Amino acid sequence: QYTGRTEIYFPEEKVKEFKKKGIPLTDAYQSDEEGNRSTLTFHENEFVILKPDQSVKKTLLGRVSGDKIVPLVYKKSKPYGISPRNVGQYFMQEALMTDAETAPLVIIKGMAGTAKTFYSLAVGLEKVYNNPSQEYRRVIVCRPNAQFDDDIGFLPGDEKEKIAPLMRPVIDNLEQIIDSDEKKRYEDEDELSDKITEIFERGIIQTEALNFIRGRSIVKTYLIIDEAQNMTPNQVKGIITRAGHGTKIILLGDPQQIDRPFLDERTNGLSYAAKYMMNSPLCWQITLSAEECERSALAMDAIKRL
Repeated sequence: QYTGRTEIYFPEEKVKEFKKKGIPLTDAYQSDEEGNRSTLTFHENEFVILKPDQSVKKTLLGRVSGDKIVPLVYKKSKPYGISPRNVGQYFMQEALMTDAETAPLVIIKGMAGTAKTFYSLAVGLEKVYNNPSQEYRRVIVCRPNAQFDDDIGFLPGDEKEKIAPLMRPVIDNLEQIIDSDEKKRYEDEDELSDKITEIFERGIIQTEALNFIRGRSIVKTYLIIDEAQNMTPNQVKGIITRAGHGTKIILLGDPQQIDRPFLDERTNGLSYAAKYMMNSPLCWQITLSAEECERSALAMDAIKRL
């Protein structure tokens, strides 16, 4: 599947030019072990790791824009105090921080622990809570589940009570974002809980069942669809085509972790969107690798072994 990233060499003397205004795609090439050069086919908005051909260890980061590779704009940003820890997170930050007019659809694929949900929420809080530009009115988070395909059922409880168990991972991520001091984070559980409750009560972050999103026109919203690999292609189409003016849609998931019957690694909604939106100037994609897992040493080892 398309990963949204590639690695290239380019002439050492073009480093300054790249940093100022970018370099033409024709300057980029790949090289085999014998030194034979080959040209590449690029996709619009594809992220690029650039290596000057005379510097073994130096690397630069960029993105394909038209007929050029341009440097990242948000490389030094720290959304809600969070800093990227690896190349994949630099690319993910660029896609998430870019405004909804330029990048209204972002698709992020990656295994558990690669900080997809964590980073998406951090940028959402930065844009809605910290940013005075009022780029977005709110953050909405959805997590698809088989039982919510058509109806959320008739058991007692309102919508929020029924979807609360699905949204627990969102709260776990918010705990880490809001209190970034790992040593003192859980010293005052009540204070941390109050901070998170305030975010929901003020409507900065809202959680909704997927079927309630599909029938609406969503305007100036930062919309996160977590576990998007459990959506059908029809559901993904229904969500993306509902995007109104100023809305940014972020699809997150791991195509290898399907929890829903009749879907597989290629037929799920996340892979479907990634395939058919590839090369769209309005869609930015990145796949995070197993080596970019930041959850724990055990989580990273398990991803590789199991």
